[in-house]
Order: sequence, then C-alpha cells, then structure tokens
Amino acid sequence: VSREGRSTITVEFDLNIDMEAAANDVRDRVSRAIRLLPPDVDNPVVSKADADASPIVFLNVQSDTRNILEVSDIANTVFRERLQTIPGVSEVRIWGEKRYAMRLWMDPIKMASYGITSGDVTDALSRENIELPSGRLEGYYTELTVRTLSRLETPEEFNRMVIRESNGTVVRFQDIGYAELGAQNMRTVLKRDGIAMVGVVLIPQPGANNIQITDEFYRRVAEIEQDLPADISTGIGFDTTEFIRDSIREVQQTIIIAFILVVMVIFFFLRDWRTTIIPVIVIPIAIIGSFFIMFAAGFSINVLTLLGLVLAIGLVVDDSIVVLENIYKKIEQGQKPVESALKGVDEIFFAVIATTTAVVAVFMPIIFLEGLTGRLFREFGIVMAGVVIISSFVALTLSPMLCSRILKRRKTKNRFYQITEPFFESLNEAYKRLLTRFMKFRWAGFVIILISGAGLLFFWSLLPGELAPLEDRSRLRVSVSGPEGVTFEYMDHHMDRMIQRVQEEIPEMEALISVTSPGFGAASSVNSGFMNMILVDPSERGRSQMEIA
Repeated sequence: VSREGRSTITVEFDLNIDMEAAANDVRDRVSRAIRLLPPDVDNPVVSKADADASPIVFLNVQSDTRNILEVSDIANTVFRERLQTIPGVSEVRIWGEKRYAMRLWMDPIKMASYGITSGDVTDALSRENIELPSGRLEGYYTELTVRTLSRLETPEEFNRMVIRESNGTVVRFQDIGYAELGAQNMRTVLKRDGIAMVGVVLIPQPGANNIQITDEFYRRVAEIEQDLPADISTGIGFDTTEFIRDSIREVQQTIIIAFILVVMVIFFFLRDWRTTIIPVIVIPIAIIGSFFIMFAAGFSINVLTLLGLVLAIGLVVDDSIVVLENIYKKIEQGQKPVESALKGVDEIFFAVIATTTAVVAVFMPIIFLEGLTGRLFREFGIVMAGVVIISSFVALTLSPMLCSRILKRRKTKNRFYQITEPFFESLNEAYKRLLTRFMKFRWAGFVIILISGAGLLFFWSLLPGELAPLEDRSRLRVSVSGPEGVTFEYMDHHMDRMIQRVQEEIPEMEALISVTSPGFGAASSVNSGFMNMILVDPSERGRSQMEIA
C-alpha cells in the first residue's frame, strides 16, 4: 500500500513457519534493496505484525490551558519515559502527538522579486544551520575545546538567516517570508468526545502477561499524577485486560461451582462422608498435576487451559469412584479394608486403564489439528489428556490406600442413608425391568445408532459455523475513508460531524475516541480516520453491541 511519503509491504507466512527466521530473511532482502532507494529516504523498518502488537491500554492526557504541542511534550518526557520501562512492554506510542518544529513560510511573489527559489533556501539552511567542531586551545596543563554556537534555534534567528549576498546586498529570510515555531505534523488530531488531546498507549511484547503490565501501569500512573501540573488531567480510554480478567474470573467461579456440584452429587449417591472425601481428595491432586503439565509444556493460565480444568473436574473423579465402589462393596461383604483395597483395585485395574485410554484417545487428536483451530485448542487437548492420565494414576494408587485407612464396615447406617435407600432400591428395580425388556429387542440398538448418526449429520448441516462466538465487549471501531485528494480540514470537519451524530443517536456511549489522519499503519493518509466507541456495561443498556453496530 503506497501513499504520499509512505509505502508499506505486508508479507504473510504459513502458520508452521518460524517467524524469527522469516523476519531475518526479510531483513536480509530489504538490506540488499536499500541501495536502490533514493538517498533522502528514511531507512526501511521491518517489524513483525504479532497478534500481541495491539494496544492493551489507552491513557488520554489533556489540558485546558496548554496547547497540543505542550501536552505532547509532557506525554513524551513524563509518561513515555516512565511507562516504557515496565517489564513486558514493547513500545509506548503517543497518539495525536505533535512534535515541535520550525516552520518556514515563504511568499512566492517576494521570492520571485529577489530571484530566489526554494532550493536556495534549502542550501542556506544546510550552510547556516550547522554545528562543527572549531578546534581546541592548548596550554601547559589544560586543554579547552572550542565550540561555535552556530545552530539556529529561535524564529528570530531563522528570520535573520542569510539567503544570498551579492554586490553588498544581503537577502535574509525575513525578506521573503517568516519563521514560526509550530508542529512538525499539523495534519493529525486525536479527540475524545470532540475535545483535542493526546493518548498514551502500551504495546506488549509477544507472550507478555498483559494483566501484570496493566497493574504496573496503573501503579505508575498514580505516582506520575502526584507530580503533574494542576491543569493536566488524565483518563482511561480503554483497557482490554478487563475482558481477560472477566473471562478468567468467570472460569474460576465455574471451577468452584463444578467442584461443589461434584461433591454434592457424590455425597448424594454414596451417602457417607467417608466415601465422599476420597474422590474429593483426587480433584485438587489432579489439578495440581495439570499445572505441572502446563509448566512443563510452556503453557500459561488462559481461558482455554482453564476450560480444560473445568471439564476435568467431572472426569478426574470417575476412576476414583469406580475403584471406591468396588472396594466398598467388598468391605460391606465382610472383608477387611486392606484386603478389600488390594483385591478391589486388582479386579478393576484393566477397566480403569481402558477407560483412561479411551478418554485420552478423544482429546489427543486435537494436538495434531492444523491451522488456527489447532493452535488454539492444542493447549486444551494436552491439559485434558494430562489431567485424565494423572487422575487414573491417583485412582489406582492413592484411592486404594485411602480406602484401606478411611473406610469401615458399619452395621448401622446413618439417618440420611435410611431415608434415601428406598428411592435407590426402586431406581435399581426400574433399571432392571427396562434392561430386561430392552434385551428382548436387542436389534433396536442398531436402529437407534443409525437414527442418531443421521440426526448428527442433519443438525451439523443446519448449525452455522464460526471460530468463536461474538462477544459483547462494549467497544465499536468505525473506520472512515474520504475521497482522494481532500484536505485535512475537510476530513477533520467530517469527523466532527460524525462525532456529533453518534453522540446524539447512541445514548449508551460512555466515551468516543477519534483520530483524523492517524499517520500510522498501511492505509494512513489525510483522507482517513477512525473512531473507537466505548459503550457502557451490557448490564446498563438495553441493546447489544451488534444491535448498536
């Protein structure tokens, strides 16, 4: 994509390509082509468009008394310097930044009257605005370096700059124009709710912990605000880690609820705290083992690995319950606990190994999936398979040992057992009758399998397919592109009209951040812009994010 003053080349690779090696290859190719570029072109920059290269937090800085140049200077010298040393931060960018520059305005009529061209002014700048070493003064015991202060720094010095001198006539820059201290790039602006300001955004390093970065960011911003001038105010535009925190918090709550439900179900069917505590001990041990698997495989605690733990809570107790039930049955028959544990686990050993192998065979193929789906669910499959293997090992070792020490034969049952026993006896009888009747029509099993397979194919074709469901994150991004050749003033006026329209028609909006002519990215140009709309929490509005879009 080529624009005035900028050309961007985007190279895409397959997912199985090593990006470090690919980036080095691209840098080698670019270095060979540098000699073919014009001499006044900036050196090309090769960067990896990593998925983690998106901003994670936005801090707007504004002032009611200072102009954007002064606010940009504070954002650079105060915020950027303090925030870019946060561990895990790759880059700190200043959106809407305006840097100081000396702008030279020339009158073409006056230039023509003196016979001066813009090239003459450029030559004069190269000749006059330069600083070179002027030598040194040497004594017997000291040596001093001579420095000539020949750099032009103020508008007055630029106005007095000599452009041409001939026949005793000196033409200075003030004779053909004037100099003023202004912005290097005047064709970009960032606004929040229609008010011009600058924004400080953090870009994380690949694989960095965004939550740790954001926590440290808030801590440092609180320190910086204590030393800021009274007229400087700050505000958070967006914080993408809020959704990460919410997702992890919800998964943690689900894990706790699943654990409680598993314990309640086990107690309801076994109806004894001694038999309940044994499978319950297996759950945290299997979870701890799964964290070791994640550590050894280089995984992190994320939504997919936590999802594996949620599903694993129900699976890890299966083997232990099977072993426990077989041992408890022998204790009820009058055998000693230790003898029951040895015989019970010996009888059920092969069944536990077989069920574990079957479950692992379901999740392990996920590891070999290609493409983006395989990359996403590889951690999920490995965690699930590892947890099941660990739970099987615990069921065949720790569970029998606990049964031999905790379980005892009781001649009298507790009150809860006596109340619920008739229900379970009737349940067993009903199952026995149904099973007996079904065995007379065993051929119906194949019919049910065929009908289920046909229903699977039918509903599979009806359901829509997508990588992930849409999530209401209370954010909308509107990209704007104007006609080719329009001015920055035209685009800025158009963006202001859009801001006003959006503010009038979307009452659910909490903040609106707009950038006219962003100046970064492949499609950056004067006739471009974008708006980030931050909506209130979904619980506080009647329309969804997609309805507002």
